[in-house]
Amino acid sequence: MPVQNWIDVHSHYFPPMSAEEQREMVDHLRKNCWCIDHFDEWTVEKTLDHMDRLGTQMQMLSFVPNTVLKLRRSNDFGAEIVRQHPDRFGLLVGLPSDDPAVCLEEIARSESDLDADGFAMQALYNGVYLSDPRLEPVWAELERRKAVVFFHPNATTSAWDRPGALMEVAFQTAYVIVDMLYTGVFRRHPNIRFIVAHCGGALPAISGRLLQMGAMSWVPNPHNVTRDEVSEVLGKLFLDTAATMPTTLGAALEMTTADKIVYGSDYGVPCVDDQSIAENIEALLAFRGLSADQIQAIGRNALNLFPKAAARLAAGESFGDAAAGYE
Repeated sequence: MPVQNWIDVHSHYFPPMSAEEQREMVDHLRKNCWCIDHFDEWTVEKTLDHMDRLGTQMQMLSFVPNTVLKLRRSNDFGAEIVRQHPDRFGLLVGLPSDDPAVCLEEIARSESDLDADGFAMQALYNGVYLSDPRLEPVWAELERRKAVVFFHPNATTSAWDRPGALMEVAFQTAYVIVDMLYTGVFRRHPNIRFIVAHCGGALPAISGRLLQMGAMSWVPNPHNVTRDEVSEVLGKLFLDTAATMPTTLGAALEMTTADKIVYGSDYGVPCVDDQSIAENIEALLAFRGLSADQIQAIGRNALNLFPKAAARLAAGESFGDAAAGYE
């Protein structure tokens, strides 16, 4: 079954960096246990080449730098890429979730200046978790817009002398989403559609435990979250396939349904490369728990979330037969 015209919801990009900025990035990663000595420059040309070879029609670009100045620069750069290549890229505007006021400004800019497709937020950003009550005005505005939010863990942390991107991201994803559940974020804002990176991290694996025990009397539960509510919230989450196939997908399909699985590559960051991305695709294609049609649909399910991107594709030229396929 060929891979062709897939939509990649999980793809990172970086504005041009000076040599000093690249050294700072490498130093930061090395301090967090990454064995890395350089940071490859991200370019549109290299990315389009990667997409054509792997059969990707469009990438939804995301990056959430840790300062407001860098974040706004990044959002502007991403918007310009989409303007230049409207049928190959979409933009998920990065939001600085340690500053609700700036978040609201970037949300407003997403429509007036950036023409974005959705938003990207880190589970842990400059010490602030997405379950922090100070973010309530941000969630309220995203709820009003019925926005799509790409939920990504902070991969630059480290645990047990290993890079956070290896394992910590999976657990960070799980405990922040569970905290958002118990603090009522999902209940108050049911129309925000969340795409959770890395197939939900550790969340699918512990979802059965949450369902069995999460509403018991011994669990602190100030909002009286019920077992049915736990099931409903988990079942509404969209999960991308980045860097997790095939082992997490089986658990994910016990937690949610195949139409909530969307393709993601994690392209653009040094913890993956073309080989690992291709192996992840091959494992997805070989997964026995879904039909061939369902697997092919995973590659295009994201178009149901991003109508502006779908419209740009419809208006643009056909992707054609340039993409390589996997058999």
